[in-house]
Amino acid sequence: MRKHGNFLLNICLTSLVFTVSMVATTSASISATKAQSSITKLAQANPCASKNPCASKNPCAAKANSVGGPLAKELQGKPVVVDVFATWCPGCKNIAPTLSQLKQEYSGKVNFVVLDVTDKAKFKETQAKAEKLGLGKFLEANKSKTSTVAIVDPATGNILALYQNNANKADYTKILETALANN
Repeated sequence: MRKHGNFLLNICLTSLVFTVSMVATTSASISATKAQSSITKLAQANPCASKNPCASKNPCAAKANSVGGPLAKELQGKPVVVDVFATWCPGCKNIAPTLSQLKQEYSGKVNFVVLDVTDKAKFKETQAKAEKLGLGKFLEANKSKTSTVAIVDPATGNILALYQNNANKADYTKILETALANN
């Protein structure tokens, strides 16, 4: 009887392990399908997501196709590059040379806005600046996502590209050249 009981216990345990394994595999498969669906939607919302893996990982990229309202008059007429920055952020240090080159190359053609979230005092100043420029909702959605750079169409407020820690100058140049040609 004892052998028979152990045998049944082993069968039950094996069955339980198999069931748990199947549930985990099915759950992982569903999660992978949902993730791929999100990336596909993101690639449609942000054509650069397929070239920049960080952009596809940015949750706000899939949700926010615009900055949330009209931009201030001082930003009208030129594409806007918005940089969410902090002095302590390694990603910000990584992309700083690229953004510096872009500022030199597109001086007078593109508006550059830095939203500094380094500390509470800077954030408070930045919040006021963002509200004034029509970027308040964008800042609120991205205040914890340092090294995020958005290129915004000034006429519509639509985000043309959204990058996270992307130091590839060619990605920015392609979008900026297209935006300038359309203005």
